Amino acid sequence: MNPTFNPASTGTSPQAPAWGAVISMALGVFGLVTAEFLPASLLTPIAAELGITEGAAGQAVTVTAVVGVFASLFITSVAKNIDRRHLMMLFSALLVISNLMVAAAPDLTMLLIGRLLLGVALGGFWAMSTAIVIRLVPPASIPRALSIVFSGVSAATIAAAPIGSYVGELAGWRFVFVLTALLGVVAFVMQFLTLPKLPATGTSSLKTLGVVLARPGIALGLAAATLVFGGHFAFFTYLRPYLEADIGAGIGMVSALLLGFGLANFVGTLLAGSLISRSLRFSLAALPLLMALIALLIVTTEPPLPFAAVMVAVWGFLFGAVPVSWSTWLARTIPDEAESAGGLLVASIQFAIAMGAAVGGIIFDLNGATSVFATSGLVLAIAAIGIILGVKPGRQVSAAIPAE
Repeated sequence: MNPTFNPASTGTSPQAPAWGAVISMALGVFGLVTAEFLPASLLTPIAAELGITEGAAGQAVTVTAVVGVFASLFITSVAKNIDRRHLMMLFSALLVISNLMVAAAPDLTMLLIGRLLLGVALGGFWAMSTAIVIRLVPPASIPRALSIVFSGVSAATIAAAPIGSYVGELAGWRFVFVLTALLGVVAFVMQFLTLPKLPATGTSSLKTLGVVLARPGIALGLAAATLVFGGHFAFFTYLRPYLEADIGAGIGMVSALLLGFGLANFVGTLLAGSLISRSLRFSLAALPLLMALIALLIVTTEPPLPFAAVMVAVWGFLFGAVPVSWSTWLARTIPDEAESAGGLLVASIQFAIAMGAAVGGIIFDLNGATSVFATSGLVLAIAAIGIILGVKPGRQVSAAIPAE
């Protein structure tokens, strides 16, 4: 049966939090991000069975990211009259269909089509997630609710690669994608049972993206977010070669360190709501500043393995709070057009991921991992300065959310 009517259906924040609905969103995140990460751990068997190169199989990741950027920008205008409850369920259904298509793919074409559908679901979900959370819980509970939703990302980071590799070795890579499709089924059922009716709100047009971007402080905030995420992904993308070549860690130790990173990231995400509730402004600036300090310490001290392990874990803990902080900034600054603003933020993050990895790769080939980390630290420091000087939780409009 469908959930009963509650204030979320009017576009305003409810008096009582709908925690079941929030958990259903976290389950959706877990399934989507797990599916996004899987090909990286299964490229070799996928390429071998389909008779393609690993580079060609790697395009399964690229097509998802590219489609995700466009989906995040255009989903609100394309689906402007669709109930957001139905849209979230559609994204979970696309997660199921995508993974079943990949599992059954006889060739690269069907593999890429399946991954294209995943990109639509990923981009659309992320663009709307913050706006939906605003409508599911009271203003004071928004940071905590966002922490719960983003814990799905951390859980997927921990589970996708090691479990994907292990199960793929035992039962084959196709079975791994079937299991991931089942995650989509669980998310779909949970959303059906818990999400209230969520009629479309706001103007939801392409023109709205420009209007939102022109608001005071929004472009600067998005630029700062791009720098923070770009600095992180430049660091994280080249962490493994640093651990192997510079620290001398074997594959077993590298796996353990990356697991430690994921676990610390999970804890950081869960604790982010408490930190943000005390001061969002402090969180936005302090997190990239502390990450920059870690990068500086690694570059200047050349730490032995135990200290490097600690710094990698601390980095993971700090970054766990970053997505929650920026989503909370969006919720407090643009509550009346949170869907359009969410699309802009997701597109900025996807651009940052691509640029961080690409520019980091050029620097890595020229001067090695420590030069990448130095650049990452510089970018994060610049972002922190920009945040301190000009990025603030904005005045509230429409659905009032307490500012600091």
